Amino acid sequence: MRRYELMLVLRPDTADDRVQQILEKTTRGIAEGDGQIVKVSPWGRRRLAYPISGFQEGSYFIVVFDAPSESIDELERGLNITEEIMRHLVTRIDRPANARRADRDDGAEGESDDTDDDLYDDLDYDDDDDNEVIDESESEAAPRAID
Repeated sequence: MRRYELMLVLRPDTADDRVQQILEKTTRGIAEGDGQIVKVSPWGRRRLAYPISGFQEGSYFIVVFDAPSESIDELERGLNITEEIMRHLVTRIDRPANARRADRDDGAEGESDDTDDDLYDDLDYDDDDDNEVIDESESEAAPRAID
């Protein structure tokens, strides 16, 4: 199974009980598709970058879950027909190689989950390069100092 993140933007005028129904329906759909909910996180009401259906704000929710890739199409089909959902986005989350190895070790013998994860297991990433500091005074794009 793969890990996914679902962002939901709901209409701001949706009643709280209806919001709970939508979240329960979404999580139930994930579970029925052999998925497992990791976390549901309400982000609250936020201003939209541009108006959607006349609304300037939306209620944001993040759902992190594990599911087989075949069940994502069915999930999105259900989200598309829900009137209160203005926008949604399902994104696959890449997990570290050691987490993928642990998942495979917990599985049954001879069972292959995701073969493309093996492509990245042998790569050696050097984490020391992430902390490189760039001196802006040496950059050509940096503004010139005034004497």
